[in-house]
Amino acid sequence: MAKLADIAEFINSYLRVGAFKDFPGSYNGVQFENSGEVSKIASAVDCGIEEVKAARKIGANLLLVHHGMFWTAPIPIVKSNYEKVKNLVEGDIAVYSCHLPLDAHRQIGNSALIAKSLGLEISGGCFNLDGEDIAVVAKLGGIGRAELARRLKKLFPDTYKGFEFGSENPNEIVICSGSGSTSVLHLLDEGFDTLVCGELKQGQYVYAQESKINVYPCGHYATECCGIKALAHLVAEKFSLEHEFIKSQNPL
Repeated sequence: MAKLADIAEFINSYLRVGAFKDFPGSYNGVQFENSGEVSKIASAVDCGIEEVKAARKIGANLLLVHHGMFWTAPIPIVKSNYEKVKNLVEGDIAVYSCHLPLDAHRQIGNSALIAKSLGLEISGGCFNLDGEDIAVVAKLGGIGRAELARRLKKLFPDTYKGFEFGSENPNEIVICSGSGSTSVLHLLDEGFDTLVCGELKQGQYVYAQESKINVYPCGHYATECCGIKALAHLVAEKFSLEHEFIKSQNPL
């Protein structure tokens, strides 16, 4: 058994949560309290009603998520929002959400872990937002675009897409998990022509084509599972707790 406050303090410090200015509506930290005790952790990318019900079913009393409960305010607590809150209260489940600080972390962040899974060495950061880099730059090490695509297909077999209009042998690439619809517009300004990300908007295929860049959108959900799993595993080990990841069928 561990204290919710101790777990929150550890995550806040480890991920340097206070250093990040996140998107409007996103709140990093404890978004929903329980009675203060934690014996089992569930982790998930999203704090949806199905994830909350699954956490309650397995007896978890802390749900660690990447995308939190609320993104805009105010939100009426009715219909599915009421059902979500009802399950959290009745299951005595706390919710801790961490968005950009988890994306950006160089050890257990989504982008860093993708680089590691691809066998690439991180050489720096990219896409600075208010003083913090939210993406990583990785050395391709001479493997070439074709081998990068092969490794991405293996890592993301159900969600891989590749739009290859840039160089065949880039020296470095940018990895930015989740939405890449804003980041892709700044790629050339950052000095790169190859981006691995989660999702794009429809018209950005043409943008990639006309800008002569390589873009590999491999799924917003798929590219953001690894970080929250790693965070939950770290917390579970430190506080001697059980942990279970709640998988979604989200194809996007």
